Amino acid sequence: MKRPPLILASASPRRAELLKLLSVEFTVLPSAAEEVAPEHLSPLEVCQLNAHRKARAVAKKIPDALVLGSDTLVFLDNEILGKPRDLADARRMLARLQNRTHQVVTGVSLIHLRAHRERIFAVSTDVLFHPLDDQQIRAYLAKINPLDKAGAYALQEFGELIISEISGSYSNVVGLPVERLRSELATWEMS
Repeated sequence: MKRPPLILASASPRRAELLKLLSVEFTVLPSAAEEVAPEHLSPLEVCQLNAHRKARAVAKKIPDALVLGSDTLVFLDNEILGKPRDLADARRMLARLQNRTHQVVTGVSLIHLRAHRERIFAVSTDVLFHPLDDQQIRAYLAKINPLDKAGAYALQEFGELIISEISGSYSNVVGLPVERLRSELATWEMS
């Protein structure tokens, strides 16, 4: 029994690093699927939908592989805080997050098209920020590139400067819930 070849449908180096922690062989083939955010869907549903769209786009090209798609978003009061447009937008996002708890949700889709199998799930983690003033926010933004990060921050990059507490999966906040993914991948053994 062995798992079909695994493909990570993401260009994120953070996701690739997290997947390596599971000691599984995989290749990277980024998905070109556009992300959507229908207003009638919950945060978990939005992430699951986008993960599915990404995985399915790659699975259509390589139907004999097990394709892993994922989508991570930051939510504050059920409002999506995506990637900031510019530094001013990043400052605004961090100012909104300061001294508050928000959710980081990662949707994951595993698809093996040839076998007609799919598993979709989402993991949510609560993150509490320290109280931050404008000077602290500017100092943090000077240390990272916030423009490619949902919510304008990265837990793994000087996160201790802004984050007070995490309730749930650390790796989920980075971009892939490895604890849950480990158990899900174990169910994909094929004969």
